[in-house]
Amino acid sequence: MIDVSVIIPAFNERATILDILRAVRAQTIDGVRFEVIVVDDGSTDGTGDMVEANSNLCDRLIRVSHRGKGGAVLAGLRAASGDYVLFQDADLEYDPADYARLMEPVLRFGADLVMGSRVLAPRYIRVFYFWHLVGNRLLTLIFNVLNNTTFTDIYSCYLLYRRELIDPDRLARMGWDQHAEILSRAVARAKTMYEVPISYHGRTYAEGKKIRAYHALAVVRAIVVDRIARLLSPPEPRP
Repeated sequence: MIDVSVIIPAFNERATILDILRAVRAQTIDGVRFEVIVVDDGSTDGTGDMVEANSNLCDRLIRVSHRGKGGAVLAGLRAASGDYVLFQDADLEYDPADYARLMEPVLRFGADLVMGSRVLAPRYIRVFYFWHLVGNRLLTLIFNVLNNTTFTDIYSCYLLYRRELIDPDRLARMGWDQHAEILSRAVARAKTMYEVPISYHGRTYAEGKKIRAYHALAVVRAIVVDRIARLLSPPEPRP
């Protein structure tokens, strides 16, 4: 049995939190057990109270003061106990029905890391902002050049990796660039990595989308700085 800790950071997601938790709970994969961890990041709309009132939908609810997504993710990582970690946004942009696709390389090949890609022939993808697409592809290109990888979508929410690859206490970034730091550290220690197609139902800004174009600057800095730091320091031992 492989245990997977699903970490769901949430801030003012009252409209979707129960739907996403029901969708996560509905996933059954032979040989896989899911630990569902919700981190309520100081929501003011009752998100945490809704989760608490429906405790059958998650295994652990963590409440933190408003630390931002990075702080919520860190709290979830410190609480995770599974063999693998999987990130899940609290909205409905990403479909838990794709968990089976994400787990296939783990179950068949013992993959250390699996990235869900929104550009590898997904079943469906909602048409979204052009400049988001351009920005994501630019970030992906920079990451691939510096890390000698062939990812197609590094800023997908669906990153699944062996938990022992990342020590949460060594993470330094708490903003949108934290994802790049986690991926960089995981790639440096992973032996086998895969990508699988996932579907995407992106939100508009009016529907609650939070990321902005200027966040990309911090992400580029994180990718470059982390790569330089690894080149100048002894490699971390592989698990």
